[in-house]
This record gives sequence, C-alpha cells and structure tokens, in this order.
Amino acid sequence: MDTLDKIDLDLLRILQKNSKLTNKELAAKVNLSTTPVFERLKRLEADGYIKKYIAVLDAEKLNLGFVVFCSVKLNRLNRDIATEFSHIIQEIPEVTECYNISGAYDFLLKIHAPDMKYYQEFILNVLGTIESLGSLTSTFVMAEVKHEYGVGI
Repeated sequence: MDTLDKIDLDLLRILQKNSKLTNKELAAKVNLSTTPVFERLKRLEADGYIKKYIAVLDAEKLNLGFVVFCSVKLNRLNRDIATEFSHIIQEIPEVTECYNISGAYDFLLKIHAPDMKYYQEFILNVLGTIESLGSLTSTFVMAEVKHEYGVGI
C-alpha cells in the first residue's frame, strides 16, 4: 500500500463499483486527464492490485440461487493431500469459493446449486467421491444480508 496515493485508492474504489467505466469517465471522477489515468491503471494492473475485470451474474436468474457453505474435514491432512484436494476443487464449477481454514474443519466451500435435490446428488456423486474427504457439514443460506465484491479500502 506504500506506493498507492489517494488517486490510486480512489480509482480502485470506483472500479470496484463499476469496472465498465471508460478511462475518460474515470478521469472525470478523479479530476485528471485520460493519459495519467490510463498509466495509473496499467501500473495498478501490472503491480497486481487489479487482478481482473469481471461481470457479476445473477445466480437466482440462472437457477443457481441455492447457496450452501460446506465445511470439509479431510480424513488426513498433510501438504500433498491438501494440495490434491485444492486441485480437485478447482475443477468443480458448483464450488465458487474455497478457503483453507483453521479450526474444526480444513476447508470451507461456497457452493451454488439449483435446489436441495441437486445439492444432495452433488454431495453423493461429486464431493463424496473425493478419496481424502473425511466428513462435511452443510450450512444452507436462507437470505443474503450483505455481499460485497471488493475489499474495504
């Protein structure tokens, strides 16, 4: 953060809200011309502050609004097993987020599904086939209270 000034932080805040803005629109919001804004954006991208630009989809409209947080305990844990599990999870499209966590469980997965029946089949036929999986606990989301896509800067 040492290399970021107020304008850099303002650009990042603005982009978190709407990454579709043009350089001209961004420049107007931070009171600069387009060339310095373009150069700042390229630097922020090159330095890894901006990882990528995405479109946020409506899970409900895509019939994937049934959200489950699945806490996973592996039957054994070491570097190789955790790495293998992580690689397997990367390839499962229903898992939209995965965190290696501390505590009673080893991983926390966020899963999108159409409904409970689909999730049941997913547990049996997808997660249940992972050899290193020891146990899991499912927590079903009843309502989303807050969901921010960016970080608080």
